[in-house]
Amino acid sequence: MSERNSELFQVLIVQLAQGAWVALGKVPNPITGKIERNLEVARMTIDMLDALEVRTAGNLSEDERKILDRSLRDLRLNYVDEQKRAATAPEALASSESVAARPENAPDTTPSS
Repeated sequence: MSERNSELFQVLIVQLAQGAWVALGKVPNPITGKIERNLEVARMTIDMLDALEVRTAGNLSEDERKILDRSLRDLRLNYVDEQKRAATAPEALASSESVAARPENAPDTTPSS
């Protein structure tokens, strides 16, 4: 794969992961500036990243594989945490606006050059 295609693939992963972080309510929506949770959208985005992992298996560079693996691992862990929070206090999630801007284990998903 060309260097440009590799960079574009990594940007795609970062963009999808960023959307999942927003849907998990871990970072503010860049348009509204508000914390918004939508676990259904988060799950769909994580599933899309998983599909990319399955479909590209054996065809990724080391950097591409690492960013995809790290993104999926951290998103899955945070998704499970948010599901547990929603199950134990659904009304608190609906009204909560004060969530840390970046989760502790959120990866640095900046594509490497």
